Amino acid sequence: MKITKLTTYIVPPRWLFLKIETDEGIVGWGEPVVEGRALTVQAAVHELEDYLIGKDPFLIEDHWNVMYRGGFYRGGAIHMSAISGIDQALWDIKGKALGQPVHSLLGGQVRDKIKVYSWIGGDRPSDVANNAKDVVARGFKAIKLNGCEEMQIVDTYDKVEKAVETIATIREAIGPYIGIGVDFHGRVHKPMAKVLAKELEPYKLLFIEEPVLSENYEALKEIANHSSTPIALGERLYSRWDFKRILSEGYVDILQPDLSHAGGITECRKIATMAEAYDVALAPHCPLGPIALAACLQVDAVSYNAFIQEQSLGIHYNKGNDILDYISNKEVFHYADGFVSIPQGPGLGVEVNEEYVIERAKEGHRWRNPIWRHSDGSFAEW
Repeated sequence: MKITKLTTYIVPPRWLFLKIETDEGIVGWGEPVVEGRALTVQAAVHELEDYLIGKDPFLIEDHWNVMYRGGFYRGGAIHMSAISGIDQALWDIKGKALGQPVHSLLGGQVRDKIKVYSWIGGDRPSDVANNAKDVVARGFKAIKLNGCEEMQIVDTYDKVEKAVETIATIREAIGPYIGIGVDFHGRVHKPMAKVLAKELEPYKLLFIEEPVLSENYEALKEIANHSSTPIALGERLYSRWDFKRILSEGYVDILQPDLSHAGGITECRKIATMAEAYDVALAPHCPLGPIALAACLQVDAVSYNAFIQEQSLGIHYNKGNDILDYISNKEVFHYADGFVSIPQGPGLGVEVNEEYVIERAKEGHRWRNPIWRHSDGSFAEW
């Protein structure tokens, strides 16, 4: 079997899909994208296409090494996201050719389903208590929200009180046993992260996500000393080498690699195993589309330390299209009692509705994240 063609589709709301074709008629799908940089990743995919055309799609590990190491410069969001989508599509081809789900080729599943959480609010975390109650009523056992708005490196206590009040209201609305993940989105710097971590301690959070930006990981030591709440991060790390330094420091409890950013199934399987050796949990980041979610579930299926999966059904970013719109077998993501089943179909297990993908690609998108500023006019992390 040989790879014959790579085709990319930029589709609403903010996704990029990749189709890899072979001379035997077997097609694989991947989702290589950086939110807000879809055109750039699209170009990177087609640069890697020069190497892939004519190659055997089964040689996934070798192709990964060439794509990662063969251009001299390596790593980074764009490069690794392009590799990620290609890797997903190659696994999809291999699974389909052998008539097996990807997780079967990775050693076989260790679970039948995995807990999922649902987003309940947008970037402005206000009036989210009702959203939380609605999500719990639909069966979810865990929720996540952005925990604060703009916060300067040292800020006033009213900002802290506002964030704490939001979480307190949600906890009161949904009771003591529903998991609450609070995402600081890298908006908070070390001085205020220490304060917030301590003040939120009474609300028994499932985790605090990105209490500081990943590049400021050395601050995690001090933040961990102010709270017993598990610390999660990883969506802006792109390889096992990025995660190596995080794991070796010992202050992160949950890794969140994104299978569309951190090298795809091949690399994230290795990251998961590294985390297990450090007794660190896995919770893949996935506010993206159906192909990315299907890829995450393949890794969740075989990773002992995976405990929860992010998914974007109904997320506030999905305007115009949602994850089920682009697949024909909508039942593949079977949600029940706060869990989603592991797909059992060949490859990634999703049947992409190519006709609809082509139709929506005519519209495409130029999604950009908001640009925020502090009251003094300086740039604020979003």
